[in-house]
Amino acid sequence: MERTLLIIKPDGVSAGRTGAILSTVEEEGFRILALQKRTLLRHEAEAFYEVHQGKSFFDGLMEFMCSGPVILCVLEHETAVSKLRALVGPTDPAEAEAGSIRQLYGTTIRKNAVHASDSTENGEHEIGFFFSTRDLLQS
Repeated sequence: MERTLLIIKPDGVSAGRTGAILSTVEEEGFRILALQKRTLLRHEAEAFYEVHQGKSFFDGLMEFMCSGPVILCVLEHETAVSKLRALVGPTDPAEAEAGSIRQLYGTTIRKNAVHASDSTENGEHEIGFFFSTRDLLQS
């Protein structure tokens, strides 16, 4: 079984879409292994998105990701990464397939409701960034 990280971003949480997004994920066969709600501190967001440091959108992304609570989810499925990426759709909600999470709940490239790991390796790294082994053993 593969694991991946899903983050419901501040726009998804503030719009009251958490339940709908989690329901969609479960209906698609994902198992939720760990879940937490928190507001990211600036240094956490900077470390998590370090691959984007120096890019023109970085500061705006940091402001946005720290602007309110997020929901952090560890998901499990046989093909967790590829299945979740297909379910959330492309970064730009305007380009997302009808019925995808970003098409339904995203409004802009930045305010696109969710983050999903883009590879198995990144998924494991991102999970470890927010969750301890103990968090995952209890599931």
